[in-house]
Formats: sequence, structure tokens, C-alpha cells
Amino acid sequence: MTTSSFLPPCVAPADVIATLQQRGYAVLDAQAVSTLSHIDLADLQALLPSWNDLPSDLYLKDGGRYRRRRHASYVVHGDTVEPVAHRAHWQPLEYNALHGGMQRWFDPVAPTTAMQPAWNKLLQALGTLCSQLKGAQDWFVEAHQFRIDTTDGIGRPTPEGAHRDGVDLVAVFLVDRQAVKGGETRVFDAAGPNGQRFTLTQPWSLLLLDDARVIHESTPIQPLGGNGHRDTLVVTLRARGFQDDGAV
Repeated sequence: MTTSSFLPPCVAPADVIATLQQRGYAVLDAQAVSTLSHIDLADLQALLPSWNDLPSDLYLKDGGRYRRRRHASYVVHGDTVEPVAHRAHWQPLEYNALHGGMQRWFDPVAPTTAMQPAWNKLLQALGTLCSQLKGAQDWFVEAHQFRIDTTDGIGRPTPEGAHRDGVDLVAVFLVDRQAVKGGETRVFDAAGPNGQRFTLTQPWSLLLLDDARVIHESTPIQPLGGNGHRDTLVVTLRARGFQDDGAV
């Protein structure tokens, strides 16, 4: 495991679309996220306590106990965020060789979390950004709250390895990071040898990925004394339906 920490290549909000078009991914610091989403950082931080109440992920095929999560689905129509009845998370084996092809019923995002103004505003901002990148349309959105901890000594943010998600845009927010080393983000050109590595450490910094163009992974974490954790919010946006709707 690497112990180096390379600074993320953050860009200004005004440069996000051009950067995504040029290299397939973009990184924003917390202030840029606040500016882009029109959400005060204090309101984003108000979401943080909900990560202390995530149930265990019971679907890990490696037998690990290091991942906790909640899941919710939405359709974003312009400025409107419409919740979808709770549903299973499903991915084809093509995109997740470890956990694909199975219906995974995670506990829903808590109502007290989803009711906070910052939650829907964040999803709406991502829908707007995705429409700017891909063309205005409805977006089928899945939001995942993750906590990776060091209960097993090592926690694996991406046990499936380097992957794509089968969507149009992936947003990975680093929400919190306590008493761990590792967790390096790696982004690779899906059609070539180019790649970049860096470590997200600032709460509410953001990695945006044009999923068709890049492959991504995060390296395992290890504790730095006691039990540590790494919290993220992962939001995926897809046109034409959720992956289990028969959409292509």
C-alpha cells in the first residue's frame, strides 16, 4: 500500500465542464463544491452525523465487515428531484465482476438525511452539471452513503478493483477521513495508458468522472492507531433509466 499523498488536481467551478470534456474527470475542493451547488459548507457538514448510522453491507463476497452503506434512488428533472420507491441496487457483471448480477437491497437513506435542504440541492446541482455535459434530459440517480472502516485491519473502498459503473457521470464526495492511511484515488484513461493518482482528504471535496471515458479505484485503508474510517457519498447519474430497467 502506498504511503505517499499526492495533492488532487483541483479546478475552479468555471472550468469543470471544459476539464471533464478534455480529460474525462475533474476534482473540486470543498469551496468549489459550495459555489457550484449554491450550498453553504455548514449545510453540507450538517449531513455528516448521518454517516454514524449506516448499517453493515451484508453482500461483501470477500467476507469482510469493513463496509457500511445506505442507498436511495431519484429522478432529476431539471430543478426537480423526485424520490423513487426504494429499490435494489443492481449492476451487470460487465461493470462489477465481484458483486454484479445480484439484487442488493441496502437500507434506505434515512428520512432525516433526505429531508435536509442540502441533500436535494446537491442532487439537483449534479443533474444540472450532467445536462451541461451530456445534453439536457432527465437523470436517473442513485445515491450511496459509504463508510469504510478498519474493523478488519484493512478496509477496501473498491473491492471490485478498477472499474466503470455503467452510468453517465459519477460523483465521489470525500465526506470524512479519520485515523487512516491509504485510500488513494486512481483514475485511468479507459482507452489508453494515461492515469493519475491523488488522495482526497478535505471534507466535501469532489471527484467527477465521465464514466464512459475513465476507470477508477481507491486503494485500501489501514488504521493509524485505533479504528479509523473513510466516509464518502457516491452519486451516479444515468440517462434512459436505471440499469435494471432494461435500458441500454
